[in-house]
Amino acid sequence: MTKLGFQLYSARNFPPLSETLSKLSAAGYAHVEGYGGIYATMDDAALKALRADLDTAGLTMLTGHFGLDMLEKEPRRALKVAETLGIKAIYCPYLLPDLRPSDASGWFAFGQRLQEAGKPFRDAGYVFGWHNHDFEFKTLSDGSTPQEQILAGGPELSWEADIAWVVRGGADPFAWIESYGKRISAVHVKDIAPAGENTDEDGWADVGHGTVAWKDLVAALSSTAVEYYVVEHDNPNDLDRLITRSIAAFEGY
Repeated sequence: MTKLGFQLYSARNFPPLSETLSKLSAAGYAHVEGYGGIYATMDDAALKALRADLDTAGLTMLTGHFGLDMLEKEPRRALKVAETLGIKAIYCPYLLPDLRPSDASGWFAFGQRLQEAGKPFRDAGYVFGWHNHDFEFKTLSDGSTPQEQILAGGPELSWEADIAWVVRGGADPFAWIESYGKRISAVHVKDIAPAGENTDEDGWADVGHGTVAWKDLVAALSSTAVEYYVVEHDNPNDLDRLITRSIAAFEGY
């Protein structure tokens, strides 16, 4: 049975973090995914305290999101965070709208930039990759997509595939899994509510309670290089519900 993780960004509005970790452990999650809002400004003592909280809860933090600014300008600090917390795979999660290229060559160059940013992390033995949203799947003027160009420009980049964002981007996740399965090392397990529902949660849903074909997707992903499955919901209004319903659904796939 695949061990399921949980992106802690989903719990950002439900402090304290230590309580969330206890709930995740009790529900059967094995690991969590961190993000910059948690550890980007932590000193060494705070990082060690977080690691102790993880250990107490019986959880590992195998994957983590790190902003591009930190990855490029403070790679030693990012490595320290990853080492202290036990992170194995590092993903750059986002590019602000005003920084996004407008054509294929620009996105290819961005892939090259990520490739270069990842060098110290790959050299240190970490998986290094990109986490997508929806904008990477909008067709460019030459017929390609930003996601294709990013992965072409960064041939050693791994991919954390956020499947629900692929769907929201108007793309076919099964086609992408077939074409790029060897590049996928982690997957965000997230669901989309039926049209018009869950508007107070930005249209997202607990895993298994939306429209994404997760049973079929898990089957398709079984032939890829994916190591980590991570539950995420960008704006839940009930954390306990999200935690319990999502793992219950996933265990049926």
